[in-house]
Amino acid sequence: MPTPPTTPAKAYAAFDKSSPLRPHAIARRTPTPHDVALDILFCGVCHSDLHTAKSEWPGTVYPCVPGHEIVWRVTAVGSEVTAFKPGDLAAVGCMVDACQTCPSCAAGLENYCDNGAITFTYNSPDKHNAGPVTYGGYSSAITVHQRFAFRVPANLDPAGVAPLLCAGITTYSPLKEFGAERGKRVGIVGLGGLGHMGVKFAHAFGCHTTLFTTSPDKATDAKQLGADEVVISKDPAAMAKQAGKFDLILNTVAVSHDLDPYLSALQRDGTLILVGAPEHPHPSPGAMNLISRRRRIAGSMIGGVPETQEMLDFCGHHNITSTIELIPVQQINEAYDRMLKSDVKYRFVIDMKTL
Repeated sequence: MPTPPTTPAKAYAAFDKSSPLRPHAIARRTPTPHDVALDILFCGVCHSDLHTAKSEWPGTVYPCVPGHEIVWRVTAVGSEVTAFKPGDLAAVGCMVDACQTCPSCAAGLENYCDNGAITFTYNSPDKHNAGPVTYGGYSSAITVHQRFAFRVPANLDPAGVAPLLCAGITTYSPLKEFGAERGKRVGIVGLGGLGHMGVKFAHAFGCHTTLFTTSPDKATDAKQLGADEVVISKDPAAMAKQAGKFDLILNTVAVSHDLDPYLSALQRDGTLILVGAPEHPHPSPGAMNLISRRRRIAGSMIGGVPETQEMLDFCGHHNITSTIELIPVQQINEAYDRMLKSDVKYRFVIDMKTL
């Protein structure tokens, strides 16, 4: 099979698990009939990027170009493309392909592809042979199938839109799926990149929104973002007062911790939803905490193509973007160090013109 034509692009890449990311040249495929080619404007920095670049999750192929929260300007389209034209502002999220034939894909839930055929935006086998694996948004350009590209509402700040493609959809999808709506009591655990979006969405859905945090100094920010209450989760007395109050609790924390206090805070038939992916498993929760009130623990990851566009449209209607710190690409290694210290409010976004 002949190698498809490619065009060069600039990037920042990790070359091993311990060295700083540095400039790298990569190839992007020339658009096929259903592709769109894009100049990347902004790329969010997700904790998943750090996990992958540092090989904290298995399977990293080096050189690795992270980045799956991408906003870009369309530069060229294939002959069969109908959804975009050159000059459009658009976005790419965590995946760029799936099998498109299984029941989950047919239902618009490509993120749960039954055949396990998701092609992630970076560090997945490249079906188009532009490289050994896909390369992400820490780069000057990208080419994707039009199905996995999204329209960006014109009223939103493009830099603030970028993290919506992961942090946004990761919190929007479970809140919607598990019934966050006006009049419900919803808790959000953690006020990081995911948690601050959870607070914004729960508030926009009309829920009575409570932030659980270990940091008392986050209370003011949380209320400005939309929280009605703030509970300091390391205070046993404060946690005991939450018993049986909540319909849903969305746990965004990505470190191992005790889930039982949050299960106790749920009403009968309440649901604790896990979206944080800790390096080590959580301690096993007490069975009676589940059995006694028919409580549930659920998990969720990103969202499918239709739901991601729905989320962006919802954000356009409610004027929601991520709260960000814009950085030049040359500060990515410093940003990783600061992420490890939770020293960001609340998401780094790379201004790719600095590349």
